[in-house]
Amino acid sequence: MDFLICRTCAVEHAPGATVCAICADERQWLPASGQAWVTLEQLRSAGTTVEIVELEPGLHGLTASPGVGIGQQSKLLLTDAGNLLWDPIGYLDDGAVERILAFGPVAAIAASHPHMFGLQVEWSRRLGGTPVHVNEADLRWVARPDRAIRSWSGRCELLPGVWLVQVGGHFPGSGVVHFNAQDGRGVLLTGDTVFVNPDRTSVSFMRSFPNHVPLSPAVVTRILNALDDFEYERVYGNFANSIALDGRRVVRWSAARHCAWVRGEHDGLT
Repeated sequence: MDFLICRTCAVEHAPGATVCAICADERQWLPASGQAWVTLEQLRSAGTTVEIVELEPGLHGLTASPGVGIGQQSKLLLTDAGNLLWDPIGYLDDGAVERILAFGPVAAIAASHPHMFGLQVEWSRRLGGTPVHVNEADLRWVARPDRAIRSWSGRCELLPGVWLVQVGGHFPGSGVVHFNAQDGRGVLLTGDTVFVNPDRTSVSFMRSFPNHVPLSPAVVTRILNALDDFEYERVYGNFANSIALDGRRVVRWSAARHCAWVRGEHDGLT
């Protein structure tokens, strides 16, 4: 057995792992029944597949069906200098690898934060040894070490015009990707660092989403400051929700709303 997959978050672990530290952390959760593992072959035998859809020209979404772990939607960004696989899902098979490579070589793999590591090393190996970029502050969460892993911090230009930006918050190394789309407008890929809400008109800022622990106004302001250098119209989270218009204004308005509630400015409404 080459590696194990946590059933709860779908992050890969080296053989012999006994507990997923990512799920045991206060930001995530372990099932009441305890730690459970699954293998890639077991998922394949259960009929798991990878669905790929076009989100906009040059950007595709990947999901495992049925969902595996947290069930994120990975993003495949296509560029002339190679492609980026963002927030890699916790499942793959030969067919999915072939379809992804048909878009061109994958030059970089990166995740917004440890909950989204998925099968980042396995994707790297299947795609030909693609570098896996992990923020220096979050390296301790890597449960399957590999020589493909590269550390980064601050800002990193993964591909020409494609910037990986550390904003912190959810995890100290939490990051977003900024690029200009084919229509010339800026786009953010945020994972749940800046979480696109189901209403698709607002975003959230949380230390823990499943356990409902909010970030402080100071941290939310720091996230905004880290994004200030970038113009962006659209925002894609790590699920199917997205902000289609006026994304920068939506993020700033949502931040102001979040901070006001946390400071108690709207307590009269409760």
